[in-house]
Amino acid sequence: MTLTAVIVLGLIAIALGFGLLGFLRCWREQGYDLQDKGVLITGGSRGLGLVMARQLVDAGARLAICARDEAELARARADLAQRGGEVLALICDVTNQAQVDQIVQQVSAHFGAIDILINNAGTDIVGPFENMAMQDYDDLMQLHFWAPLYATYAVLPEMRARRAGRIVNISSVGGKVVSPHMVAYCASKFALTGLSAGMRVELAQAGIAVTTVCPGLIYTGVNDHALFKGQRQKEYAWFSISESLPLLSASPEKVAREAIAGLRRGAAEVVVPLPILLMARFYGVFPGVMASLLRWGNWLLPGPTEDGDARAFGRDSHSAWAPSWLTSLSDRAARRNNELPVNEPKAAPPVTPGGSRESSPEGQAVNDL
Repeated sequence: MTLTAVIVLGLIAIALGFGLLGFLRCWREQGYDLQDKGVLITGGSRGLGLVMARQLVDAGARLAICARDEAELARARADLAQRGGEVLALICDVTNQAQVDQIVQQVSAHFGAIDILINNAGTDIVGPFENMAMQDYDDLMQLHFWAPLYATYAVLPEMRARRAGRIVNISSVGGKVVSPHMVAYCASKFALTGLSAGMRVELAQAGIAVTTVCPGLIYTGVNDHALFKGQRQKEYAWFSISESLPLLSASPEKVAREAIAGLRRGAAEVVVPLPILLMARFYGVFPGVMASLLRWGNWLLPGPTEDGDARAFGRDSHSAWAPSWLTSLSDRAARRNNELPVNEPKAAPPVTPGGSRESSPEGQAVNDL
């Protein structure tokens, strides 16, 4: 047999292998029907959470979304109501375990069961390491690690009893590859990625599939809701422009489709888009090389400043660079996905069993995120 024939046969075998993998992937996705499934999405009132909610409603799921902002939730519910389907919108601070336990009980009572939990709530705090405070790390760990853990433990008894359930944890490529000026964010997402992987291993024997989703940059329009420290206008500018680069950033619709497809086939991990998957794999094989590249990239970012310890929302950090035509992808997405900032209180006081709400000094620090 000639070398050419060997090469041709090898290429055919590779093509057949990829074809078989693609067929199995589609078969597993089609084998899990979302019709009438009870789904709870944390942080479902805007951005990626809202986009996933739209796609799940379109697939026939019965949906519950939760967030802290009552007016924001009302807008999201009106958006989803236009698509038909059953949508329950609940106010909840997911960093408060008592509130999480209560909404899980409410959703379970309303739908009969929570078949799918999607831990999506999150935020960004962007700035130099020197300007980060212990409170920044604590708040992000509360939101990205403890909140998914609270929700998971809340749904676990019912899922164990049925020996069925799916949990999706929306982590980030920042939970696999570090990024300069996002150290607190990455630390919390690395924690979530590890938690999610461990949950998958241990809960499989109870019939519960756990999927970790690690998207890269997404132009959801979240920029004005993110928090910035250091030279805040410059930090906002590089962050906003990066999230609007067509080749590096993905649309929330694409990420949502991939996340839901991963949920349906019970995938261990979903990393999107493809360039981000390749970068994560490269980091895993050549961590030293990748660290050097990131170190050089850090030289291009704004340095720390003595008066940069205070947080500022993105909406208060605008400059001539951002918003601008360079951030147009993200700006358009903000209008589509309920991300436009409005002057509404961000705190969600605890919900009492009777349904009334009272003030909560304890939860205020995290609610400021």
